[in-house]
Amino acid sequence: MEHPLYKQIQNDIRRSIQSGELPAGALVPSEKELAKRYGVSQITSKNALNGLVEEGFLVRYRGKGTFVRELGSSEMQQPRTDMKKTIAIILPTMKTKIDQQLLDGLERYCTEREYDLLIRISRESQEEESRAIEQFRERGVDGFLIFPVEQESYNNAILRLSLDRVPLVLVDRFLKEIRTYSVSSDNYEGVREAISGLLATGHRRIAFLSPEITNSVTDERAKGFEAAFLEQGLPIDKRLWCLLDLVTIQEGHGPQEVLRFLQGCSDITAVFCVNAELARYAHYAMREIWPATESKPQLAAFDDPDIEGIPYIRQQPDEVSRRAVDLLSEQLAGKHEPRREVVPVQWIWPE
Repeated sequence: MEHPLYKQIQNDIRRSIQSGELPAGALVPSEKELAKRYGVSQITSKNALNGLVEEGFLVRYRGKGTFVRELGSSEMQQPRTDMKKTIAIILPTMKTKIDQQLLDGLERYCTEREYDLLIRISRESQEEESRAIEQFRERGVDGFLIFPVEQESYNNAILRLSLDRVPLVLVDRFLKEIRTYSVSSDNYEGVREAISGLLATGHRRIAFLSPEITNSVTDERAKGFEAAFLEQGLPIDKRLWCLLDLVTIQEGHGPQEVLRFLQGCSDITAVFCVNAELARYAHYAMREIWPATESKPQLAAFDDPDIEGIPYIRQQPDEVSRRAVDLLSEQLAGKHEPRREVVPVQWIWPE
């Protein structure tokens, strides 16, 4: 199997050092020279040199270049393991309770392993996410924990990380087009169970509120909704689906759109929202449309909307964080078996 290009560069330099072609104190070709020689980007050649510096083969002097470090032959054959690892965490936002809990867990489990952390918030911008990845690569970080942005199904910068076998775990969302490690909640099964529960109590006209389906989370939650109806042999009425485009939500027009939609669905008996934010919008709209408590449709949500008496799907963000850091550590130790791990959720119906 062919090694990634940065590994080829590292292997060639190691061989040159061990054969004596590059003796102790010798100047190593620059990042620019290596990039031209191997037909790679300068970021790739820089990462290759950074890796050899961390292993103890090379030493860098600002303004002078990179040189072969003076070591005994036995040391030369063994990578250094006493170097602290630096991990980049990239999140799209810190608006929701789940975002905050995920960051808290990732920070805690990385700290337990004595990893240094660099954190960037992309603010739901794919361009900013890509820029952060490139900047962190230039700084020579050892691994990435990335929570992809909401509108993302593909990112070339993440693909390059995967192809170069840079230690990487996608958190909460995954990208179907890119084979890498990922950890996410069981979105499909959680919604399927919740809607099955509503159907079992006699609800048939169930409205479905979601952001437009642009990523793995919204896609799986929509499929879980459909699966519950199909298992009961019931028709799915897409006229009861409200998919809000992301710009509408970002510009603060979500509450008005939810109110307008629900005003046109006077015969519904339940409303399921795929996140806590939409559940709060629906709650306020329902109080206006159905002022009498006994006549309101049943509201339910994915994640706790902090509204008394509302059934919801509970995630385990701490477990997602723990597994993500475990998978990253596995890669930092030299193992590479990309896979997706799914963390169970729980359907909670308050008394």
